[in-house]
Amino acid sequence: MTAIIKREIKNYLKRPLFWIGVAAVILGVFQNVSPYLETCYISSAENLKNDGPETVHKGDVYEGYIPTEETERRALWEKQVEDALRNGEGFGLPDSEVEAVMAKLQKMDVDEACLYLENEYHWFGAEYFWEDSAYRKGTPEEINAYLDRRLGEHPFSWYFARKFADFAGLFMGFAATVLLAALFFQDMKKNTYELLHTKPVSACKYVTGKVSGGFLVCVIILGILNLVFWAAALICTRGNGFEIRLRDFLAATCLYILPNMLMIVCVYALIALIFKNPLPAAPLLVLYMLYSNMGSRNAQGVYGYYGRPLAIMVRFPGMLFDTAPPSMARVNQCCLVAVSFGIILICVQLWRRRRI
Repeated sequence: MTAIIKREIKNYLKRPLFWIGVAAVILGVFQNVSPYLETCYISSAENLKNDGPETVHKGDVYEGYIPTEETERRALWEKQVEDALRNGEGFGLPDSEVEAVMAKLQKMDVDEACLYLENEYHWFGAEYFWEDSAYRKGTPEEINAYLDRRLGEHPFSWYFARKFADFAGLFMGFAATVLLAALFFQDMKKNTYELLHTKPVSACKYVTGKVSGGFLVCVIILGILNLVFWAAALICTRGNGFEIRLRDFLAATCLYILPNMLMIVCVYALIALIFKNPLPAAPLLVLYMLYSNMGSRNAQGVYGYYGRPLAIMVRFPGMLFDTAPPSMARVNQCCLVAVSFGIILICVQLWRRRRI
């Protein structure tokens, strides 16, 4: 088995496609995470450039936005609703009616208030005012205080590593789909396939050796990515006083990416042994990744990314300091590992039954 693993790793390291894939993944991930490396303390208002609107649905701290406090957000929302009722197109209500409506709305939560406006005035825009007030422009003092508070909870690398895992997992999924097509390709050719079944190597050693070889190839790429982006974080944030820990990158990779890579390798092994050709696994894995990356609605009907059963991607779509894995992410990753071992056992049986 060790010989099989070494052979697969050496074969990949000698292929130009492998290094092209590594470079493509690094470039893709860097383009997406580099804005977060611009996060820093603001020394004065002159250094804070933000020509965007006062409030936005999503805005990150490096752009000059901070989360709006709940009471302040409610006040902003009520002010916008009041202005729309008094001066908005299609409304122009008299002051007395506006005051009466606002008095009613103040006794309701936002969802109830939006429903009331829909039923009574056929207005469906109030909920957008609420969504668009989630983040507001901050002063240098507010931004620095916000950074102090969040960095007092966790180091900068703890937050950044989640964004790294988000995009590294995405690009690695596609890279693994391309690179691992070669893992079983030569062995599934008729002459080689028949010859392998006459060799004394057991089915268990062959299958686990091939799967381990493909998985370790992914581990090598991820190891390179971890070192590259750990170094990038150190270089880009030097002078800011941010704590950058390599173990944060390694932990995020092990928890949110490696189980996905194991599942992709196992899918390739299963398809290759069923069809005696690994190529049908490529379109299947593309569909699998699309399924994994799809959003859904929660129990409250809010659309977003909440994760899917046996998904091979874990996304962190929130702002840098507001990222949180989907509620089912850790359970799902454990299930992926369990299912992967189940697929390996099935592959061993398939190889054993077809032995000459």
